[in-house]
Amino acid sequence: MSPIRIVAAVVADAGGRVLLVRKRGSAVFIQPGGKPDPGEDDATALARELDEELGVRLLPGSLRALGEFEDAAVNEPGRRVRARAYACAIEGMPRARAEIEALAWVAPAGPYAVPVAPLSARHILPAWQAFAL
Repeated sequence: MSPIRIVAAVVADAGGRVLLVRKRGSAVFIQPGGKPDPGEDDATALARELDEELGVRLLPGSLRALGEFEDAAVNEPGRRVRARAYACAIEGMPRARAEIEALAWVAPAGPYAVPVAPLSARHILPAWQAFAL
């Protein structure tokens, strides 16, 4: 079975913490983002997902590719997820909307005060740390 393909955002605050989200019914925190709709490019998909999930606006021209990463999917047992991850800047104050139940700002190096998905902890957050240096 092919991996679930998503786009993922890395949003950092002025203190260097990174925003993670937890979907309703899940115990694990993940990057904001999601599955692109048919015909959507990554920037359009991320802009839509950030608006739907967090009520924020993706700042045009702010996307910086961090890479493409794959690991176990936390919300679909037995599946894998492959994410194209981007650092980005937003406008507005993130708040939980749609299927998002909780937000957490974490130090990308850990330790984490919340359970973090393997895709984020093993791949996306280390890539962000290397990028942010």
